[in-house]
Amino acid sequence: NPMELKNIKVIETIKSGKIIFSAMEEEEIINKYWKLITLDGQPVLMTADQEKEQYFILKSDNTINGFAGCNYFNGTYELQELNRIRFNENMAVTKKYCADENIKEYDFLEVFMLADNYIITGDTLSLNVGRSAPLAVFEAVYF
Repeated sequence: NPMELKNIKVIETIKSGKIIFSAMEEEEIINKYWKLITLDGQPVLMTADQEKEQYFILKSDNTINGFAGCNYFNGTYELQELNRIRFNENMAVTKKYCADENIKEYDFLEVFMLADNYIITGDTLSLNVGRSAPLAVFEAVYF
């Protein structure tokens, strides 16, 4: 019976003193389209010449991809216990010129270099560094 095996594994994990990473939390952040709504506490609005909104998606194979405002990016990430997250610093970014300084593409990409934890409340995701105010807040978009 698969449930018995699952329970045995949980009990063994508890006995060994390991922290159990909640699969529920992991499922809440993975495979969702996260649209940027605030950056450094400021609301984000699309500019007239912006191709699409700034967003990212975390895939279950530990890859991330998204759009930073002018350029697409991809890389890898790692989820850790207690809502901790680490993004690979060497993300690949396309090299399209970004004339509109209101897009704040660099600031958006910097969030992934700095963030070390996240909080999900309903369909809202905050990426944070330490216990300070959120670096960025995202909203899940369902198609």
